Amino acid sequence: MESHHYTVHIDQRGRLVLPSEVRKQLGLKKGDALILAVEPDGVLRLLSLREAARRGRGILRKLVPTAAHRRLSEELIKERRVEAEYE
Repeated sequence: MESHHYTVHIDQRGRLVLPSEVRKQLGLKKGDALILAVEPDGVLRLLSLREAARRGRGILRKLVPTAAHRRLSEELIKERRVEAEYE
């Protein structure tokens, strides 16, 4: 996504209004929650919860063994059959 800069203002109640173009581009709707991070250099970073979840899934995906054909249900059934043999 190409970087764009926008000027936003803080109202009397301390709220920022995101331009409609930004909301449309990010698929944000009224009531959506965002994560606001303040970077050490003073930069504000906004992240939608949807994007945070997507990134989290990506991190978790890296922890799963790389075998694409691995099915946990098949592994569980195999384990149960082995256990049943010892009963």
